[in-house]
Amino acid sequence: MRAKGAGTAILLIGMSSLAQPLAAATSVEVSFKNPESFSDASLDTSGYGRGADDFVMKALRGYFEQLGQRYLPSGQVLQIEVRNIDLAGQYEPWHLNYSHVRVMRDITWPSIELHYVLKQNDQTIRQADAHLSDKFYLERPGRATHSDRLYAEKAMIADWFRTQFKQPAS
Repeated sequence: MRAKGAGTAILLIGMSSLAQPLAAATSVEVSFKNPESFSDASLDTSGYGRGADDFVMKALRGYFEQLGQRYLPSGQVLQIEVRNIDLAGQYEPWHLNYSHVRVMRDITWPSIELHYVLKQNDQTIRQADAHLSDKFYLERPGRATHSDRLYAEKAMIADWFRTQFKQPAS
């Protein structure tokens, strides 16, 4: 048989934890400004392939959010407005049977134009335009064995994130 006060004690403990303020979570909000005009946003003039389609935008949004959880302190909000995406490589429709394959060359590096605003407690800490590019993307370790079709773009974004939002050593 259970003691009468045990249920009340559990209820009071649960209620007191609700009264404590919740720790502010980190969040990253990503928007894409005029994606139809991105360098790799829509069908090219020959009608071959897509660049920054829904898959690309969803994958990059998720990756920005993942990096925010990793690098931003609790309570900070990072708002990112992506203004242009130029994916690594390009379609070369003159290659028969390869009209949907991006050919990677040293002159077709990835780049992303964006504007970001970093906030803490609704106060802007930092904001700036940023141009991310990786001219040496073909020389990255692990590139040849990686199956992620956005490997070059994600590596470039991760480098930028580490540089811009690294935590000070404690």
